[in-house]
Amino acid sequence: MAGRPEEEVAAELVRRILAGDTAAEGEMVERYSRGLLFMLRKRAGDPALADDLHQETFRIVLLRLRGEGLGQPERLSAFILQTAKNLFLGDWRKRTRRGEGAGVEEAPDPADPAPGQLDRVVRDEEAGMVRRLIGELDTDRDRQILLRFYVAEEEKERICADLGLSSLHFNRVLFRARERFKKLLGEMTGRDAAVSSLRGGRAAPG
Repeated sequence: MAGRPEEEVAAELVRRILAGDTAAEGEMVERYSRGLLFMLRKRAGDPALADDLHQETFRIVLLRLRGEGLGQPERLSAFILQTAKNLFLGDWRKRTRRGEGAGVEEAPDPADPAPGQLDRVVRDEEAGMVRRLIGELDTDRDRQILLRFYVAEEEKERICADLGLSSLHFNRVLFRARERFKKLLGEMTGRDAAVSSLRGGRAAPG
């Protein structure tokens, strides 16, 4: 499904699940699980509660998809996110009534979801983490090469021309910059998320 529009992938998953394809159910959970859990943990501030809401969201979504399906199957991502939002706010109100939280009017209200939002929230968070880490490198050339090659995904030839580097020299500088980045990364939390973002877009030159 890589490279296909989000709406097209979502609509196909909904169609397959409605037809009883259990493999499609697993694909849906795998596709949206990470972004959903990240959003819930950030909003709930309680990993255990977020995990419970995460499981309950997919339980409700799967029941709906196995039964009547969706009127707008291309908006599967939005439906998942809205379901999670409703569960979170419902739990928040229950805790408020028990005196375990602030007033209901202070409950966080997630923005209206759009197709692909669950995927984008993770990508944006990881890209931001990578930029922050790169910004802490001591050498300006290291920062430029990593940001331009991995984050901005500029062509190697253009970077070489701007920085006055030969292709071989670029490879060496890039290798050293990546090693310094990894060392810095090892000292901070969020290691897996940042590494996957740095490596995901571009393959390191030989």
